[in-house]
Amino acid sequence: MSVQFPQNRRSGRGAVRPSPVFLLVIAITAVGGVLAWNADLNSTLAKVGVFVLVVFGWIITLCLHEFAHAFTAWRAGDREVELRGYLTLNPLKYSHPLLSIVLPMVFIALGGIGLPGGAVYVHTHSVSARMQRVISGAGPAVNALCAVILLMIVRFLGSAQAHPAFWFGLSFLAFLQVTAALLNILPIPGLDGYGIVEPSLSYQTRRALDQFKPFGMLILFALLFTPSINSVFFDAVYSLYELSGVPSDWSRFGSYLTRFWI
Repeated sequence: MSVQFPQNRRSGRGAVRPSPVFLLVIAITAVGGVLAWNADLNSTLAKVGVFVLVVFGWIITLCLHEFAHAFTAWRAGDREVELRGYLTLNPLKYSHPLLSIVLPMVFIALGGIGLPGGAVYVHTHSVSARMQRVISGAGPAVNALCAVILLMIVRFLGSAQAHPAFWFGLSFLAFLQVTAALLNILPIPGLDGYGIVEPSLSYQTRRALDQFKPFGMLILFALLFTPSINSVFFDAVYSLYELSGVPSDWSRFGSYLTRFWI
């Protein structure tokens, strides 16, 4: 099925308007990076800098994840994503601030897991099954791309001797991107992975599974807190992470620095 685009569609350049809130998040992330860069490894300043770098850096990637969904849907003809403010990259536009931003931040601090946080509402019923899969897969693809970029930067520029707090923090942020990419592609109702396979399911199956979409996050929590599944999941994350050549201990130390209260 071909997608019909309105004739008065604006170009992507005109529709995308990064909000002051998003620019402020970038600035705060940069401040955290500067603090971590100039701090001694075991100092309080290093922990504060890494915490700010990781948490606000995570918010940036959350915005990019949801923006990828929205922009792909916009290109497919869904004009409501622009009206809802999804193309501004404003984190406050992506669902509920507590569930979409605060809760993932808590899990980053406590468990080192990049939870799927935000949510954009798009109209996929009017596009082809292939385009539905593209829209759903755009978010995890951004996390995967961020992971690759961050890991390559750390791999070729990072050092355990010069500015180690900064590099360990960046390594942990990359680790979170790997976890987010893997979690998001799980075929659990309500997550992106389910959105990718949903067009292939029968109408009856989709109707039956629709009732579970609001509980997707709870299902995910239950799986992650199951020891055997948790072990398999993190083994997979570290296997992918270590393909970059960056030592896994760097991300673990970055996780330790992020929890500055320890």
